[in-house]
Amino acid sequence: MPGFLLRQLATAALTANAVRPVPGYQVAVPSMAAGWLTSELAPHLLALTVADAVRELARGRRDRPALALAAGSALALAAVVAQSARAQEHVDRALVEALGPDYRDRLSATYTDLDLSTPLSQLAMPFRLHDDEVEVVKDLPYDTEHGKRGLLDVYRQRGTDATDAPVLLHVHGGAWSIGDKEHQGIPLMLHMAARGWVCVTINYRLSPRDPFPAHIVDVKRAIAWIREHGPAYGADPSFLAVTGGSAGGHLAALAALTPDDPEYQPGFEDADTSVQAAAPHYGVYDFAGASGGRAAQLMRDRFLGPKVLFKDPVSDLADFERASPLLRVNADAPPFFVVHGRSDSLVDVDQARTFVAALREVSHQPVAYAELPGTQHAFDVFPSIRSAAVVRGVDRFLRFSHDAWVAARTTP
Repeated sequence: MPGFLLRQLATAALTANAVRPVPGYQVAVPSMAAGWLTSELAPHLLALTVADAVRELARGRRDRPALALAAGSALALAAVVAQSARAQEHVDRALVEALGPDYRDRLSATYTDLDLSTPLSQLAMPFRLHDDEVEVVKDLPYDTEHGKRGLLDVYRQRGTDATDAPVLLHVHGGAWSIGDKEHQGIPLMLHMAARGWVCVTINYRLSPRDPFPAHIVDVKRAIAWIREHGPAYGADPSFLAVTGGSAGGHLAALAALTPDDPEYQPGFEDADTSVQAAAPHYGVYDFAGASGGRAAQLMRDRFLGPKVLFKDPVSDLADFERASPLLRVNADAPPFFVVHGRSDSLVDVDQARTFVAALREVSHQPVAYAELPGTQHAFDVFPSIRSAAVVRGVDRFLRFSHDAWVAARTTP
């Protein structure tokens, strides 16, 4: 079979999976991985597809089936790119709904660096995760008992002498069993640090060596460390926001909803582990299957029980319930900005919908929700059209939340 035809068959299959992911629990991981890369790198794949077809035509070849596949893939990829560009509209609509139609005007009155466009350099080099304006202080121990898993990195604006920067804590994902602080959330950390925030990204203990709740205990311990040591890095840790994706989204949401919970603070029960804002991405919110969704129950029975908690969801259901942000929502929850992809193959979007509905029913603070069409799991790992829109939306949400928090503290 000619190479051009093979390449176009592969491109067509990848594009079809990106547009409509292959369903089913058994194929969720490969479907997600292929769809994620194809969706976020759609401009690059589109350019390669067109270039490949032009080269074949220039050589005088007329493989009509292959050219037809290339044309179909190009049209579909162009639609994917257009859909990615509309992520900005979905994000802004979510913020308007939660914060008010004048939220951007209020921010613009204070800030002059609220960029909304995606820098072309990020699209040309999506894996360049570096910013000359940001310095990184690496491998600081927040927990000396667990080696590499007890380390964190601090991102801060280079050359600044600020002492009152708000803090953003990032918690990596990886199914509570893999992952590292250096591999996720970097676009958001760089963006916020370049704008004066102190950003912290952490490692934490992982399953199967350390069953849950070791993971959330470490997140809480990191919060306590930031509260104690953050000022040495220019931070005012009295305002601390938390974010993360997938397992990190679960841990970020759970941390935000369980401040000072002694069950998750063994040996440091008196530490302040409150969170002032949360922005979880594509998180797992229903550990217990309480929503009744088939996907959530499969995850509970086939993965969370035997591989994360190492408990039986029948006899030990209470442990799953305590670990579920869905069942920990409360009136004192901080402001939330929940982001989820409608095409997520690993964590069904219904988890986010149910969680947001429950949170909005009781919370006294804003709850923003951006549900992004055509979007897979892990869409924000590297810069793309879509992830840039979300990064800038999270920026606006965090600044608005910080300003509201400051105003509430200073109002008599």
